[in-house]
Amino acid sequence: MNRIAACLAMLLSLSFGAVLHAQTETECADDAQLIVHAMGETCVPKDVERVVALEWSYTEDLLALGIQPIAIADIAGYNNWLKIPITLDENVQDIGTRNEPNLEVITQLNPDLIIGVFFRVTENYDDLSAIAPTIVFNPYPADGASHFDEMITTFETIAKAVNREAEAAVVLEQMQDYFAQASTLIEEAGHSGEGFILSQSFLSSEVPTFRLFTSNAMAVEVLEQMGLQNDWTAEPELYGFTTVDMEAFVDIEDTNFFYVAQDDYNATLTETPLWNSLPFVTSGRTYWMGGDVWLFGGPLSAQVLVDTVLQAMGIELPAPEATPEATVEASS
Repeated sequence: MNRIAACLAMLLSLSFGAVLHAQTETECADDAQLIVHAMGETCVPKDVERVVALEWSYTEDLLALGIQPIAIADIAGYNNWLKIPITLDENVQDIGTRNEPNLEVITQLNPDLIIGVFFRVTENYDDLSAIAPTIVFNPYPADGASHFDEMITTFETIAKAVNREAEAAVVLEQMQDYFAQASTLIEEAGHSGEGFILSQSFLSSEVPTFRLFTSNAMAVEVLEQMGLQNDWTAEPELYGFTTVDMEAFVDIEDTNFFYVAQDDYNATLTETPLWNSLPFVTSGRTYWMGGDVWLFGGPLSAQVLVDTVLQAMGIELPAPEATPEATVEASS
């Protein structure tokens, strides 16, 4: 039943998007520009300064472009998961959870622009749009398309909305250069072309459970650009991963297994006979990456993932690139 409901929701979202894009192009005033996004078309002021980000990935995108948002959702969660080299300014305000942002507080902040994610804002999009121009993105294309490509498109669209397109081009070029450096290091270490499986692992009813990332996942494409090859050949999934138990690894003879898991997870794994018998375990090709690695996000998170993979493999990291300094508008 859950699978049927998910399919129906997907079809409805596609139909809704098709209707929006079929509308006549919106005409904006001279001091605004048209931004096309997952919920349609929105006129955004050309001099945007005060931005509210309802999703962590878009907070990261703003910081990468040199802009501190005036407010974001769930600052504690953001700081726990995202380890990018630019920190949030202490003046940035918390406007509640990502699922239920505080609309009253957002109104009081008088933003020029609100940025949200499709699957969280469909019910309150009109309310948000009444506060300020609101643009929305969908990081999980329904056709199983590349999450990495969608990340870049979203980043470039946000850059256009805040008039930082030149800065975006620099950030994306630095990201590609970083991938190239990592690929060289992987090759020099003798690992180029080797297979990998990437997992977000956890205990479910005390049983080791694995989210294995499929070919359309952003994190998988990052590792592939480092010169590795994805060995998990399941069909692309909407959210970019397949959830399996340990039996899924029985027929996998040779791979590098990268996994994100909490500290206590390893103790359970090492006590499991099947795990200890797997070829990639007996050959010492398991790489624990810690428990708080963000496998989603934008260009800066992609580079942090590169760092994490190289560190797990014991490969010396390239020197970090300079990033734009983000400034924050004082909130009223």
